[in-house]
Amino acid sequence: MQRNPSRTSASTFTRRSVLLTCGAALAGGLLAPAQAAGQWPEKMIKMVVAFPPGGPTDTAARLVAQSLSERLGQNVIIENRAGASGSVGTSTFIKSPAAGYTLSMFGMPALLAPVLFKNNLYDVRKDFLPVATVYDLPMAIIVNPRVLPDVKDLPSLIAYAKKAEPSLNYTSSGTGSFGHLSMEQLKDLGGFDMQHVAYRGSAPAVTDLIGGQIPVMFADVVAALPHIQAGKLRAIAVSSNQAKLLLPGVKSVAEQGFPGFDADTWGGLIAPLGTPQAVVDRLNKELKVVLADPALQKKMLAAGAIARYQDGATMKARLANDFARWSKIANDKGISAQ
Repeated sequence: MQRNPSRTSASTFTRRSVLLTCGAALAGGLLAPAQAAGQWPEKMIKMVVAFPPGGPTDTAARLVAQSLSERLGQNVIIENRAGASGSVGTSTFIKSPAAGYTLSMFGMPALLAPVLFKNNLYDVRKDFLPVATVYDLPMAIIVNPRVLPDVKDLPSLIAYAKKAEPSLNYTSSGTGSFGHLSMEQLKDLGGFDMQHVAYRGSAPAVTDLIGGQIPVMFADVVAALPHIQAGKLRAIAVSSNQAKLLLPGVKSVAEQGFPGFDADTWGGLIAPLGTPQAVVDRLNKELKVVLADPALQKKMLAAGAIARYQDGATMKARLANDFARWSKIANDKGISAQ
């Protein structure tokens, strides 16, 4: 029996249409996320900074945002959401849509904020996606040379502190700040004592340090650098070897009897959990290029920060290690922001 050519052709056409339609749908379903990520970015990107304008995290974020805008072909704008040492802005940020259009420049004060404020708003080890480290922020132990004229290095400060009656006072940018926690750890390692006097921010603390109301401070270098250069303050130790880029000639804490001691603060770019890997990879790639730019490095250094690229896996490990180190000190010493 001879087949009807028209029926055979129609049947074949129908089967082919179904198969092609199903195949296209399946391929579309599988490829849509990749295609969407490949098209990113298609609109403006918001970078949340959980601190006030003008600080080191904000400054670094603005420099990086400008460079990323040029490389991505879309504006990257800064949105400041300050409060509770960064925990307010960070806790809001982690709930943002994971589409690559809301990012955040994470600064170290937010690392321990949930511990210090006892609010448990987030866990830095699991509640967001580390993209890349962006900068290191060197610190230094600084004294007022009029109040402590014979203290010119860390050993002489420790010797003075051991003999002081009553105990020598020191300050930092605030309770639970990295300057506070770093000095508390150093006191334990060196077997000496000083009493912490809490200030609300670096600016008032540096003002009173210059005025002689407080003799010692463990501070971000950027907060005191102009006054060190003017001779009003003296840096006797820096937090790491790379801090010498800002204070050449000043020995590190590690070089003055405490091998391995490193207390730089730092910051990096984070994204909400679930952000497409292709977006994260693109950001990582662009940040590596941006942070290698000598012009940007120079601008960061002028702001007191050191451009430093580390990939997301390295940043994640660094977050976990720093959280373990500093939260233990805060808990052991009973340090709380409440």
